[in-house]
Amino acid sequence: MIYFHIPFCKQKCSYCNFHFSTSLKYKDEMVSALKKEIFLRKDELENRNLRSVYFGGGTPSLLSVDELQSLIDEVLKYFSFDEKIEITLEANPDDLDAEFLKALAKTPFNRLSIGTQSFFNEDLQLMNRAHNAGEAEDSIKRAQDFGFENISIDLIYGSPTSNLGIWKKNLEKTIELQVPHISSYALTVEPKTALNAWISQGKVAAPKETDQHQEFFFMTEFLKKNGFDHYEISNFGKPGFRSKHNSAYWKYGEYLGIGPSAHSYNGRNERSWNVANNPQYIQTLTQNKLAKETEILTEKDQYNEMLMIGLRTSWGVDLILLKEKITAELWEYFENVIKEKLQSGLLEISENHLRIPEKNWFLADGIASDLFYVE
Repeated sequence: MIYFHIPFCKQKCSYCNFHFSTSLKYKDEMVSALKKEIFLRKDELENRNLRSVYFGGGTPSLLSVDELQSLIDEVLKYFSFDEKIEITLEANPDDLDAEFLKALAKTPFNRLSIGTQSFFNEDLQLMNRAHNAGEAEDSIKRAQDFGFENISIDLIYGSPTSNLGIWKKNLEKTIELQVPHISSYALTVEPKTALNAWISQGKVAAPKETDQHQEFFFMTEFLKKNGFDHYEISNFGKPGFRSKHNSAYWKYGEYLGIGPSAHSYNGRNERSWNVANNPQYIQTLTQNKLAKETEILTEKDQYNEMLMIGLRTSWGVDLILLKEKITAELWEYFENVIKEKLQSGLLEISENHLRIPEKNWFLADGIASDLFYVE
């Protein structure tokens, strides 16, 4: 599968620490550089029949439909598309006007991931989003009118401008709009963000973990009652609407990341990442060179990653695969560190998979880190 990182945004969200630029000055050069990187790295994927292409960012919907189509065309020069391929575009509600959607509906894009975040203006203002509550709802309806059925929306819970009642209304609105997939995250305070500065200055209250915990569990029960499968800590899908792209990440599949700051993985023991600097990325590719670094994952790195990723999912860590990848010594270490958590119920084993019971998913990061092998 292929991931494109499109590093442009209209404005900086208060909570975001991803790599992007609010200047579109180098947009044309960036599109050309993305195409050059595809050409230079076309032989890195073993599977040339793609099951997923994902445009993330940043805000990919800031590119024109013609520019997006040209990137798809470039991919098709070197790869084929599976007949059931999922091609996703992340989009902000304010970009999804009728003209854009009409043109997009004529392309191979068949899935939208809409950055809704909330259907309440107070939340959106705190997050410094470019859209308002009305646009959030209208963009979903408009996309459906143009034939996009496979729609995912992002929602953020645990904001200091929200509460359980507002969160419930956000979820009810999602059900009313018949959205088949939801990615939902607790509002986190990252270093070097506006939100972090506002909290440090006392302008905004810090998110409360107890509130986020309550809203997380309300969401899991509410969405399951409404027909959603909770298949990863932050992801819920109606039957047939799981994200193929993200599921491949969580099952350790190979992927090629194109664009500044994008990561790649060969499905075995090699990971690479591109420089998080737009001018440097563009300049390096004009010289027919790759702006990336590579690392070889040790056996212990792979062990830690399998636990970190697998324990976020409903299926868990494949113990047969894990045992094949590590030495007998590391397997013995693993068996010892899971004993106490199995006895306490924080972990469980079923059908040769190690899982965190859903009731403990809010603690998943801490549980997984306790099992890591640290030199």
